Amino acid sequence: MSLRDKPSAQRVAEHPRATEYRLFADITRGLMAVGAADRSSEPFVSALERNRRLWTTLRADLESEGNWLATDLKAKLISLALWVERHTDLVLREGAEVGPLIAVNRTIMEGLVN
Repeated sequence: MSLRDKPSAQRVAEHPRATEYRLFADITRGLMAVGAADRSSEPFVSALERNRRLWTTLRADLESEGNWLATDLKAKLISLALWVERHTDLVLREGAEVGPLIAVNRTIMEGLVN
């Protein structure tokens, strides 16, 4: 097979759920990798901020008029996004555990494959 025979990235579209799953998986792996790291270290703070940005972006999408999810599901996910924001602050400021953030992300990932 030559390079010409291979499908280009533009022609191969990944399903949005697969993209979301991949992003959650990557960020969750990052959280797991720094879970016991020095809480003031750049990798630790970066992993938490990356997770926060994911949830902030998700929340903005959920709040947009173009979001097609059912209203009750959107409300539950927005509530989770708000919880992630609060818990991230607790982790960074008060030393709360990272584990609950990982658990929430894993639950979302499970929902994306079902």
